[in-house]
Parts: sequence; C-alpha cells; structure tokens
Amino acid sequence: MTTIISITVLGVLILFLGILKKQKWLLPVILAGLVVSMALTIMDWNTFRSYNNGMLIVDNVSVAFSTVLIFSTFLIFSLAAQYYRGVQRPLDDIYGVMIFALVGAVMMTSYGNLIMLFLGIETLSIALYVLAGSHKEAITSNEATLKYFLLGSFLSGFLLFGIALIYGSTGSFDLQKISLFVASCSGTYPPMFLAGLFLLIIGLAFKIAIVPFHFWAPDVYEGTPTLLTAFMATVVKTASIVAMFRFFTHTFLGIHGVWETTIWVMAAFTILLGNLTGVYQPNLKRMLAYSSISHSGYMLLAVVAFSPMSNNALLLYTISYSIATITAFGILILIREAHGNDFFTSMNGMAKSNPLEAFCLTVAMLSLTGIPPLAGFMAKYYLFTTALEKGLVWLVIVAITGSAVSVVYYFKPIVAMYLKDPTGVQLKVETPYKIHLLFMTLMVIIIGILPFFLIGLL
Repeated sequence: MTTIISITVLGVLILFLGILKKQKWLLPVILAGLVVSMALTIMDWNTFRSYNNGMLIVDNVSVAFSTVLIFSTFLIFSLAAQYYRGVQRPLDDIYGVMIFALVGAVMMTSYGNLIMLFLGIETLSIALYVLAGSHKEAITSNEATLKYFLLGSFLSGFLLFGIALIYGSTGSFDLQKISLFVASCSGTYPPMFLAGLFLLIIGLAFKIAIVPFHFWAPDVYEGTPTLLTAFMATVVKTASIVAMFRFFTHTFLGIHGVWETTIWVMAAFTILLGNLTGVYQPNLKRMLAYSSISHSGYMLLAVVAFSPMSNNALLLYTISYSIATITAFGILILIREAHGNDFFTSMNGMAKSNPLEAFCLTVAMLSLTGIPPLAGFMAKYYLFTTALEKGLVWLVIVAITGSAVSVVYYFKPIVAMYLKDPTGVQLKVETPYKIHLLFMTLMVIIIGILPFFLIGLL
C-alpha cells in the first residue's frame, strides 16, 4: 500500500511541477521519487499485510515484482533526457501519465481480489492509450493509439465478463474464496466457471501479447514513441504475466485443470510464431516487438509449470528480460536519432565508430538469445528446468527450438555492427547516457554470473 501511495503522490507532484513550469526539475524528482518508492517497497520484505478485506495483499512475491517494475521504470526514465532532448513542449503530462501507469502495474502484482485486478488493468490501459498517441504529429502514433484503444477496450469487455461469470459461479471476487470453491469442485467445474476462466485468460493474454491475441503488438510498438515502447515491452508485460501467475497460484493451489492445456498450447504457439516472424523483420524496433511476443511465451512456462520454483524462475526471467530489452531500446533511440530510421543497414560498421554502444547492444542481443554466461541464459535455464521437473518435456523442446530460431534475427544487428562497412555516421552520445548504458550492460553480465542472489529470494 505504501508503494502505491508513494508512486501516486509522485505522479501528482510531477503534474504540479508542470503547472509551476519547473521543467528542469521533472526528471531529477522522478528518479529520486522512484528510488524512494523502491526503498519503501523493499521495507515490506518478509511481512504479510492485507488491506481492505483482502483487496490488496503485500507479500514477498508482490514486493519482489513491484521492485522489478519500479526499477525498470527508473531505467526507462534515465533514457528520457536523451530521447526528449530536442523536444520543446512541456513533458510533465507524459511523465505524469507514465507514473500513473506504473501505479496500475503495481496494483496488478498485489491484488487479492478480482475487482482490484480489473482496476489495476484499467489504470494501466487508459494511461497507455494516451501514451501511445503522445506524438500527435506522427500518423503512425495516431494509428497506434487508435488500434490499441479499440482492441484494448474490446478485450477489457472479455475480461470483465469473465470476472462476472467467475463471481456468478463462486459468489465472491476474493482469490481465497475462489480457491475454496475450486478445491470443493474436485476437478469437476461448472460450465459457467470454465467460461469465466477462459474469458479471463483471453483478457490477460491480450495484455501480454499471447498468440492469437498478439496481432496488435507489432503495429502499436512500431507507432508508439520509442521510449514509451520500452515501457510497454517491459513494465506492462511484467505486470500482466505476474497478474496471470498470481491468479492461478492463489486460486488453484497446484490443481491442474482444463486451463493447463489452454495455456500450454498458447505458450507453444506464441514461442514459435514470435520467433519465426521475427526472422523476417527489416528493422530493430519491429524485431524487438516480435521478440517481446516470443518472450511472453517463455514466461508462460512459469504459469504452466506451477511449482515452488516458478516464483524464482519468473522473477529472474522478468528482470533479465527487462534490463536487456531496455538496453536495446536505449541504443535504438540513438540509432533513430542519428539515421532517422532503425533498419539494420543503419548499424553497419557501428563497432568502429561507436564501440561502447555496439558492445552494449551486442550483450543485450546475446542475453535475449540466451547465450551463456549472460542473464538471459540463466533465466531460461531455470525456467526450462522448472518446466522439465513438471514433465513438460514437449513444451521445453518447443521453447529450445524457438531459442535456436531467435539466433537468426538477434544476430542481424551484431553482424551489421561488426562485419559490415561503416555508414560514416557516428552516434552522438553524452557521457551520462554512456554510463547508464554501461551500467545496464554490466547488470546483465553480473546477473548471469551470480543468479543465485535472485533465484533463492522467493
């Protein structure tokens, strides 16, 4: 609760600073406020609290994933000064809406009641509809926000209808009472409950960009301003997958039912389609969109595996994926600024003109691929091991196949940077930005070498 209050206060403070025209104060206040919110969140470690009759639950799982969300947002805001360097308009509205979107994301990791889940999703979604269209002069941004708004509103109806059917079957929105109902069914569930569960899965699958509800992601990611795309690909995805994970771990308590096969199939198709389609993408941003889809499939393994290690495996995976993806978007911002596009040909010879930036992007791509000893490899190792322990051999084979296919498109920028002739254009990067990129790159390496600091937390 202190986390939600502190982040909300920070968002309101940013809007007031905008009214007072203190534009130079915005980013320092945001970064300091996020650090304070992260500290307040960590202070709740090893405590269990329930607020408002179980509407909101604070436990180690919610604390850990809320910290990942806040830390990811901190890294993204650290890129904002470079991204908005030439923008003259006030930015307090965009920053404020991003902070309020983070509030919704934290609610999705801490809910104990389906009403709170819906409020968190809508708080996050409404903010994202605004952010996707924040570049009003670009027709691609307008197209992105329209697609996202129409599809998101439609799928929110599915989610709400699913929650209503679950309530009609169980008589409660509370996860604990739904869990008691599930246990009493002994594996034979009423059709109304199954229909509600299926609709709930559909609503959450849209937010995570799971096949066949992924079709919005590439166009919306490409049209949305790059900094905000990084937010959507990391913070939004982490919050949504944790929301689904929390629902099943709290309500089914290890009981596998019809939902297991549904998520198994969705995970397999998401991994295959995301990776196979990523091979044909001509530019880095759209490739990262399909990369994001494939990683959604990998994260679903933690939901299907349903073991005590799933918490730790998902925690390691979300933080490894988030840091590597934000690093890649940080380089993408520089490339688009220098070339006006992000085609792989624009990266030709970048290792000679900008060796540090090329190294950072290389580490990010290798981590997302799952190359040892980087964080992405250890994250996939623990996730696949957890799935194998539950007998999901075929799903792990699909996941390994998808990882092998991903080598093709993750190595495209690496080949361009190191094996192609230079374009003659040098990226202009300020020293603080270089330090930030190097910091994220070192984190990817350190987490890969020392994963046990995270894997034993939950």
